[in-house]
Amino acid sequence: MRAVVTRVRSASVEIGGKINGEIGRGYLILLGVGPRDTEDTAVKLADKICNLRIFEDENEKMNLNLEQVGGSILVVSQFTLYADTSSRRPGFSGAAKPDLAVPLYERFMARCRERGFPVEHGEFGADMQVASVNDGPVTILFDTES
Repeated sequence: MRAVVTRVRSASVEIGGKINGEIGRGYLILLGVGPRDTEDTAVKLADKICNLRIFEDENEKMNLNLEQVGGSILVVSQFTLYADTSSRRPGFSGAAKPDLAVPLYERFMARCRERGFPVEHGEFGADMQVASVNDGPVTILFDTES
């Protein structure tokens, strides 16, 4: 799995002119699923991100996690994180097919909820408009294959 995690002051995803998911302080997570990913991969990545300490403490050090700041999560499916950019027109054959990707996307979000976090989301495969107010900015990349 690949994830781009951005610390945000707020974020939202709109589909067809309507807000589908919206959060205040927390993480905007763009999540891509690869063909070798499993349920175990989804759970481990969710745990790692939920434990990530990228919010500033009283000494302005990135030392606090999502739970400590009462944050929320907005997850947006993003198969383009598996783009092959060897040519000018990216290819996406490296991304998992929907029959594998959708359940793992759902499992990732379920694990975040199990950890006690409010989770909002986009819609897998939909044309979405994503808005965010980045905080910092702080953006962290995750790739479970490296």
